[in-house]
Amino acid sequence: MQIPYELALGWRYTRAGRATRRDGFISFISGVSMLGIALGVAALIIVLSVMNGFQREVRDRMLSVVSHIEILAPHGAPLPDVATTLVEVKRNPNVTGAAPFVSAQALLSRGQDMRGALVRGIDPALESSVTDLAAGNEKTLKLLVPGEFRVVLGGELARSLGVRTGDVVTLIAPAGQVTPAGVVPRLKQMTVAGTFDSGHYEYDSALVLLHHEDAQRIFRLESPTGIRLKLQDVHQARAVAAELAGTVTGGLVIRDWTQQNRTWFAAVQLEKRMMFIILTLIVAVAAFNLVSTLVMTVTDKRADIAILRTLGASPKSIMGVFVVQGAMVGVIGTLAGLALGLAIAFNIDVIVPAIERALNASFLPKDIYLISKMPSDPQSADIVPIALISLVLAFVATLYPSWRASRVNPAEALRYE
Repeated sequence: MQIPYELALGWRYTRAGRATRRDGFISFISGVSMLGIALGVAALIIVLSVMNGFQREVRDRMLSVVSHIEILAPHGAPLPDVATTLVEVKRNPNVTGAAPFVSAQALLSRGQDMRGALVRGIDPALESSVTDLAAGNEKTLKLLVPGEFRVVLGGELARSLGVRTGDVVTLIAPAGQVTPAGVVPRLKQMTVAGTFDSGHYEYDSALVLLHHEDAQRIFRLESPTGIRLKLQDVHQARAVAAELAGTVTGGLVIRDWTQQNRTWFAAVQLEKRMMFIILTLIVAVAAFNLVSTLVMTVTDKRADIAILRTLGASPKSIMGVFVVQGAMVGVIGTLAGLALGLAIAFNIDVIVPAIERALNASFLPKDIYLISKMPSDPQSADIVPIALISLVLAFVATLYPSWRASRVNPAEALRYE
């Protein structure tokens, strides 16, 4: 099958440049444009993959403490019928675990030190079915026996109070009790049964776990304040919450994990979009370098264009030659950028430690950052748009020089040849 001459000429002009110094310079500029597109595409893929990796790591650590879905009574009141609600939610095939809990805020003190705490009353026998944190601390949580008033503290909270396993702390409930001397806060001394580290500072520095029956006694509740659910697919939390809203009775509030951390996820998505726009400008600059390259090529090939026109080539065909040349640069640069970006993104766990050893430095010190290793999560939802935008920008950059080439007058071009 015969190749169209527009394609053959366009490819020839793309790889030409060794015959003369002038053509060599044009080919060098074309190569620089190709390299710029490749580096821009690779940078976009690497940065977005690392951002996806950080988002995944933080999300997984967050979900080790936070449930996928929470079912609460309005206004923070106790659930009216916990047993019925548990039966209703377990009918949904997407729900793999359910456990009641009590949620409240209090103060935790030891000596002169006092810290605000998020108190969570749990059922140790069921908690491991709804959170990964409980599954990794089953032995400690088994020590939470009703009536013995033991607590498990976040590691950062325990360190800030200077307590260890076996020490006694005082839990101060916000609602006081009326005595002849006036309203006095309710105090309860509790024994520290152990500590946990989820890897998420917000929870490690504030969360207090105790048995839900002890929590009900301290806060004077008749039943748990909510039910926590674990799903088969965490990404379906919003859809499952909508399904449960139509099947669970009692006018309860159903809240999924994306709603509980809406601000954080919105900030991450905004940052990701801004990085995408900023780095796309790098690709745009490299792509529009093709304009200068093709303009120089058109000026250099005026005689060739004139000869083609006298042989019967149409302006459309002349335009196609230079569109092919620019498109070739864009395609090769994009493919090279994809290969480079994906190679680094999939091997960043090997490349970054090697650079750290070579420079004798640590990019993510363990004592400062939540995550000490550079994560990466390349996603097709990011990679495909990057490739398409790069190709579109390269194609758009060829239109003006190609149009100028098609407007070359053969008589004017050959007058001085």
